[in-house]
Amino acid sequence: MGKGRLEAFSDGVIAIIITIMVLEIKVPHGFDLAALRPLLPVFLSYVLSFIYIGIYWNNHHHLLQAVRHVNGPILWANLHLLFWLSLIPFVTGWMGENHFAAMPVALYGTVLLLAAIAYFILTRTLISYHGKDSTLAIAVTGNFKEKISVVFYAVAIPLAFVNSWLACALYVLVAIIWLIPDRRIEKTLTS
Repeated sequence: MGKGRLEAFSDGVIAIIITIMVLEIKVPHGFDLAALRPLLPVFLSYVLSFIYIGIYWNNHHHLLQAVRHVNGPILWANLHLLFWLSLIPFVTGWMGENHFAAMPVALYGTVLLLAAIAYFILTRTLISYHGKDSTLAIAVTGNFKEKISVVFYAVAIPLAFVNSWLACALYVLVAIIWLIPDRRIEKTLTS
């Protein structure tokens, strides 16, 4: 089957995730800049999560550009990824509302870790369907970013109970790593 519905559905879910996150930022009752101060943790957690959702959307788009068709297992693998991404608004809000307390920061990292694993599963399911000589399989060799991300998440989750700010710093570091565009698929498609 074609991939159009999968792309459209995924784009819609991701748009809704971003919308839910921004709606969690409550308008302050005050009228000066001091009224915004209590919202700073909520806003910072929103910015981080918005960047993460943007990274997933961008990479998901590139991933699907390298394939022509999908099947049932791919649809389920994609839903698995969307499930974990759909929890990001909840953990974002909980982390921000509780000023980056240990448990919300650890759960935030857990959701990021499980989303990364789900993305890996989706990639492997696509490669399995399209073959080891497919454009996608060739493009995603040398997955240093994926491996280091999982390691940083796995370290950050227990670290949150020691120092939640260091754990958040690791989440920010992973986001920075992924902000540098992953051009493997683009290069493979143009060559």
